Amino acid sequence: MITLPPHLQVHDGRFLDLVHPMSRLDQIADGLTWTEGPVWFGDHACLLFSDIPSQRIMRWSREGGVSVFRARSQFNNGNTRDRQGRLVGCRHGTRDVVRTECDGALTVLAHSNDGARLNSPNDVVVSSDGAVWFTDPTYGIISNFEGYRAQAEQSASHVFRIDPDGVMIAPVVSNFAQPNGLAFSPDETRLYIAESGSSHDASVPSVIRQFDVAGTTLRDAGVFATIDCGLPDGMRVDVAGNVWSSAGDGVHCFAPDGTLLGKILVPETVANLCFGGKGGHSLFITATTSVYCVFVDIKGAEPWTRSRQI
Repeated sequence: MITLPPHLQVHDGRFLDLVHPMSRLDQIADGLTWTEGPVWFGDHACLLFSDIPSQRIMRWSREGGVSVFRARSQFNNGNTRDRQGRLVGCRHGTRDVVRTECDGALTVLAHSNDGARLNSPNDVVVSSDGAVWFTDPTYGIISNFEGYRAQAEQSASHVFRIDPDGVMIAPVVSNFAQPNGLAFSPDETRLYIAESGSSHDASVPSVIRQFDVAGTTLRDAGVFATIDCGLPDGMRVDVAGNVWSSAGDGVHCFAPDGTLLGKILVPETVANLCFGGKGGHSLFITATTSVYCVFVDIKGAEPWTRSRQI
């Protein structure tokens, strides 16, 4: 009989191959306002994450602890890296998607669609061809807590795609109440997108939807999984195709067929997560006022978590 620590909850025996009974749930940062957007930089052995209301992007490393990476971040939310290793982020304050160049300069990738300002870009992924995909709910304009209160100018809360050359931005999905986190399957034939509209409308189901990728367009493939506590926000996919999603009670792990394998229980509501750390076997979890880290026995599907880590 395997005795598991209290933060691990098994729903399917396959989950035991992804976690370890001696793992610990370590709090590596606390005292923040609302953490989001974790992204691992293995070439610098550090984690970057957003503290949205304080308008800061924070940096954590095992040697240096927590420090400010960027102040006055314009309520930066979700982050990722592109195929050149550059930071790509979503800013509520300026309602845009921005890339940090190698020299530190900022390049705005998208700020409008069809002549109207975006709502408040939330989360972002970059596909292997260099295209940027991002969600655009209204969370950053419905109050002054995580952005600036304003009227929506878009006809819907779209999911957008930016061409690799940056010339064309186009909506690819428009029937979400509030699209949130998104992640590709390892082979990029499927895109998972979180529906978090239940945050303000109880009639909206707390589900992860799945879409087949057909070049520059998406085909709706239905509901992938339902979150049974809270709602889905940020998520990641591992190299085996399992989907790890944020939830009200922690992180939920689903098999590629949508079966709930298990949960990592966290004492705060989880907003997002990412793989990284030494060997790529750390799962970093941004949860309300804190950031947590736990060992997992699998790596993330993102290329920078599969490559050599410092």
